[in-house]
Amino acid sequence: MTIIKNIVYPDYWEKAILELKKKDRILKKIIPLYKGKYKPSANSPFLTLIRFVLGQQVSVKSADTIWGRLIRLLGDNPSPKLILDIDSESLRVIGISKRKIEYLKDIADHFVAKHIQPEKWADMDDESIISDLSSIRGVGRWTAEMFLIFNLQRPDVMPLDDLGLLKAISIHYFSGEPVSRFEAREVSVAWRPWRTVATWYLWRSIE
Repeated sequence: MTIIKNIVYPDYWEKAILELKKKDRILKKIIPLYKGKYKPSANSPFLTLIRFVLGQQVSVKSADTIWGRLIRLLGDNPSPKLILDIDSESLRVIGISKRKIEYLKDIADHFVAKHIQPEKWADMDDESIISDLSSIRGVGRWTAEMFLIFNLQRPDVMPLDDLGLLKAISIHYFSGEPVSRFEAREVSVAWRPWRTVATWYLWRSIE
């Protein structure tokens, strides 16, 4: 890890931004505007997945509120077994929908049953981990890619289903014209092997 202005970056971050600024004239302008912005997930793999699922299809504020209620209910570090054991009504009362309760229970079940084994991920490529995570109800490709970026801090993730990223590419590379996943992928070829870092700065550019 590299620590810059109290923000923890993956070791590859500084090398990545130097190379991206050389390769891409748009990123050369954007990157210097957003120093000190990267903030990886401090949660365990299990809690990271729980939080991502709680945040699906709701505002950031609503997601943070529900997360806070869950932590107050179960403590700062609820285990998969605790999620499995708690009755669904207690989760419904704090604002979690029936479907998301089912998703949380399935995440917990995968960890308890060892269908998900985070200790093996260091030796697995991104696509294998995405396949692993996508076996869980409520965890699709986008959620798995967010997990790769924020929890595992993989350097070359390109989340083509992310609307924010497509919007940023449209604005900066296509003069605001709608952009297809194919066109976004073509733009991102120049960013390899640092597409995570490029994605991060493009997200920041539209905040």
